[in-house]
Amino acid sequence: MNIASREIRLASRPTGTPTRENFELAEVKLSTLADGHIRVRNLWMSVDPYMRGRMRDYESYLPPFQIGQALEGAAVGEVLESNDPEFRVGDIVLSMLGWREVFDAAPLALRRPPAPVASPEMYLGVCGNTGHTAYIGLTDTIFLEKGDVIFISAAAGAVGSIACQIARVLGATVIGSAGGAEKIEYLHSIGVEHVIDYKSVGDMTQALRDVAPDGIDAYFDNVGGDHLDAALVCSRNFARFALCGMISGYNGESACPRNLLMAIEKRLLLQGFLVSDHLSDRAAFINQMNKWLKSGEITFRQTVELGIEQAPAAFLKLFSGENIGKMLVKF
Repeated sequence: MNIASREIRLASRPTGTPTRENFELAEVKLSTLADGHIRVRNLWMSVDPYMRGRMRDYESYLPPFQIGQALEGAAVGEVLESNDPEFRVGDIVLSMLGWREVFDAAPLALRRPPAPVASPEMYLGVCGNTGHTAYIGLTDTIFLEKGDVIFISAAAGAVGSIACQIARVLGATVIGSAGGAEKIEYLHSIGVEHVIDYKSVGDMTQALRDVAPDGIDAYFDNVGGDHLDAALVCSRNFARFALCGMISGYNGESACPRNLLMAIEKRLLLQGFLVSDHLSDRAAFINQMNKWLKSGEITFRQTVELGIEQAPAAFLKLFSGENIGKMLVKF
């Protein structure tokens, strides 16, 4: 069966903050499905800040996107046609082949959901890399303990908002930073004890010192820059830092802290981590998250754009801070 599909390609490598001109919407024709392959229609796709790094022409922990080719990212889809006995029409599958409506793939490019969830898009958010990243950062990276005071940057974002709630479940006092009245209100609604509006404070370090006069025991970094500087200055001796992301530097600006000497003076642990190192634990994580969701201890929020043509706009909104919670594209 022949079928038409659309995909988003990288048209050019951005300099600084990406623009719509860096993306191209293209139509492709899928011909007869090859032996052993599966045809999938994407239902939802994720856009994430780390994708900005893949737009640069250098190798990192993931290969760079190629100009003229479709981008990649986490997606959840439904099997339309299968020439592999392990996959049936109607099966829900996970892949890294987002940014396209329909695609053909070999079985190794697809993953079955490791545990059930209430709705498929949750595999991309609270029960996917987003929630799992928050969980790993807190439990396996800095070993957050009851009574700790933790600062979480970009706290109203996808990972940050889940990290705030998991930290509270674990018995920590949470300080969260976000920008703007709507995000501040959201953080209060999910029980964050102390909230810093970084858009309205003149000095991030002083703002953190004001709400944590005795210092912080832990920091979950999604921003870098002045947030990381503030955390270094305000940390207690032997504080632990989970380095998840540094969005302040993704478009070419420096995200490096000025106060790194504090890591020596205060004997700090600064640990970077990737959720991809923990995929074997995904099913156990989902089961735990389902319990928290059912009990109401954790809730989640999504910002949704409709249609593949809106995927570039959804991605760009990550860098202007227009999303609350997880940013998704629904097909």
